[in-house]
Amino acid sequence: MTEGTALEADVVVVGSGAAALSAALAARDAGARVAVVERSDSVGGTTAVSGGGVWMPRNHVSGGNDSREAALTYMSQLSRGRAPADLLARYVDEGPGIVAGLEGRTQLRFRAMSWPDYHPEMEGARRSGRMLEPDLFDTDLLGDWAERLRPAPVLGLPLTLEESTVSWTPSYTPQRYDGSEIKRRVEARQVACGQALVAGLLEACLARGVEPVLATRAVEVITRDGQVAGLVLEQDGRRFDTSARAVILASGGYEWNAELCSRYLPGPLTHPTSPPVNEGDALLMAMELGADLMGMNEAWWYPAAAVPNEQYEGRQLARFMAVERTAPHSIIVDRFGQRFVNEAANYNDMQKAFFGFDANQATPRHLPSWVVFDQQYRSRYPVISVRPGGADPDWLLADDTLEGLAAKAGIDPVGLEETVRRWTGLVASGRDRDFGRGDSFYDRFHGDPTAPHPNLGTIEQAPYYACPVYLGAVGTSGGPRIDVNGRVQHVRDRPIPGLYGAGNAIASPSGPAYFGGGTTIGLGLVWGHIAGTHAAGFVRT
Repeated sequence: MTEGTALEADVVVVGSGAAALSAALAARDAGARVAVVERSDSVGGTTAVSGGGVWMPRNHVSGGNDSREAALTYMSQLSRGRAPADLLARYVDEGPGIVAGLEGRTQLRFRAMSWPDYHPEMEGARRSGRMLEPDLFDTDLLGDWAERLRPAPVLGLPLTLEESTVSWTPSYTPQRYDGSEIKRRVEARQVACGQALVAGLLEACLARGVEPVLATRAVEVITRDGQVAGLVLEQDGRRFDTSARAVILASGGYEWNAELCSRYLPGPLTHPTSPPVNEGDALLMAMELGADLMGMNEAWWYPAAAVPNEQYEGRQLARFMAVERTAPHSIIVDRFGQRFVNEAANYNDMQKAFFGFDANQATPRHLPSWVVFDQQYRSRYPVISVRPGGADPDWLLADDTLEGLAAKAGIDPVGLEETVRRWTGLVASGRDRDFGRGDSFYDRFHGDPTAPHPNLGTIEQAPYYACPVYLGAVGTSGGPRIDVNGRVQHVRDRPIPGLYGAGNAIASPSGPAYFGGGTTIGLGLVWGHIAGTHAAGFVRT
């Protein structure tokens, strides 16, 4: 595309993750001319670097004995009245058919996952059956576009989420890991997780003549007589206008925009795990048109770790902290050396405990924080990117005493020793009476199935270790408020004609709640489809 070249489209979709491609596919199938613009030079957005799971009650694969009433009871309770009831109902009513329909309209195939809901003891929750993931996908189907699929720096192997966390569990049972099978998949150019989901949606769009326009940033929505008339796009430093009767904002959140994060979020989001291009472009464009905002203090939080100088697209790569906090022989402490949360709880809710405020010092009480473990842990489990045993990396703090470790990390030594002593007593009793670690089926599901207790283990064998725990997130979840049709709402509580949104670019229809693994992508797929379908109808009127 050259400067001043107009896109031939009725509907322009901004972004190229699951929400965006779902919207583009739906709008095209509903008869609209569709264009997709993507700021980066690769396709897939946050979805491509994710696990690719889809949380969907009553789904077509394993949700046959689920019920509408149970799902809505659970979702309503967990969202605490901060999610619009009509949006929750539409998700449960139409979501299953939308996801099932993708198997008829694309090369995607979904398989069941055994993960529980994130609060399986709540009324209406289930211990399995509501989570799906895409099957392995053959990227040869993409032709030359396979090279444009966003690389995943952490979940990049063709290893399904169910394999990595349940059936193979290389962190706990490395003997199950089938290296020869992974090699075969790599040679066959197969991808898994979020890359598989994006690849399947992309292939379907390409088959319909919808080719994403890459390295093209949307910077402003053009309006005429109060309704959408096009977009201002930026490419190679040059700006030009393109016309469209509808725009669907699906370009991710604002987690990489430090100013917006400091303005809205309750704590310092220092280690996003999403692509660095997520700087809130959609949010700013919607705000310029008077969009009503909701949930701006929310994000899809995830405790993060980092290996110094490990980068992704020129920025510090943040890695998910998972087994380090769920396996036995580890705890998380703050600078006072005190525990303050169930370390094995689901990542989104667990991280919110970090925002506790210290009224004495007028600072966040639990920042900075560290995961502390001993040689028992180090000999059995991985630490970020380091395998069990072997030489310790330079970036991992270690000492033969807890007092020495505390001095190196900046932790109160008396507090740390008291906490470890109490933890050892709790482990001996068989129950964490302080924070309930291991009480929930969810905790135990993600713990070590081979250990005497999946989540509890003493910390008593030197050397002792400490690794910083950072505030991370897979994306923000606040933004423009939408209605049940995906239309962005004005502050005067009316739709902005022609403006739609989906995915992390909008205020999440789930409010502050993370129902289970794949909630973000499930919401993105469903409201992408709804927005795309409605936008196609709107441009025909």
